[in-house]
Amino acid sequence: MQNKFIKMLLLNSTIILVNVILFSNAFFHLSVFSDNAFTTALAITDIIMSVIIFFVGNYKILSYEPQMLPAIETKNLSDCYNIIRQNINKKTFAKKLEIVTEQIKRFYKKKETINAILLQKFSETEMTYSKFANVLNETETVIYQNTKSMLNRINAFDEDEYISITRSGNNNTATQQSRLTIFNEYIKFADESIEDNEHILLKLDQLLFEISKFNSLEDGEVENMSAMRDIDELIHNAKWYKQQ
Repeated sequence: MQNKFIKMLLLNSTIILVNVILFSNAFFHLSVFSDNAFTTALAITDIIMSVIIFFVGNYKILSYEPQMLPAIETKNLSDCYNIIRQNINKKTFAKKLEIVTEQIKRFYKKKETINAILLQKFSETEMTYSKFANVLNETETVIYQNTKSMLNRINAFDEDEYISITRSGNNNTATQQSRLTIFNEYIKFADESIEDNEHILLKLDQLLFEISKFNSLEDGEVENMSAMRDIDELIHNAKWYKQQ
């Protein structure tokens, strides 16, 4: 709201300033009662345009609402990727969202590579393959939940107010400091979500390395793989936090 007030103040001040310059005796001295037809026409045109700009400009400022992210439509990780690419326009999170899109692409690439290696070693009907496939699918769910939560926070982030507070310099009051703290929590949450996704990708790299070492694996060996234990723990913790 404060940002809208500033925009309206700038718009209306500009209209007033332009008309003062055009109609002032010290400058252009326009008048609707001038003996010069051109001067009269110019003055009338300026008045009409000023009225139009006043009403249209103020209406657009008052009616403007930031574009909201349709997070409710995200059903999977691919949806998150598409929404980020097509609908996100908040500059505060631009670089962070670029990182997230790269993380999503890296995840799918790693998932495809791991799956290809597994199919070289096992058939789709084998229990060992199913265990790995289930872990990959659950890992994708964790990344999806992290990313969706981050997008929902970004959706709720009022960038106009954040920019207004940070640029105005009037953020020394207790209220403004509290607002700024809340905004910084949004940004911190995005950073933590990115770090969580990066941690998952690292575990997948470790899993890929371990899988590539073996020509065959027994069921017991699968559970004892350090990367599998780490990913299982990660998935378990993610589910536990979701329930809180």
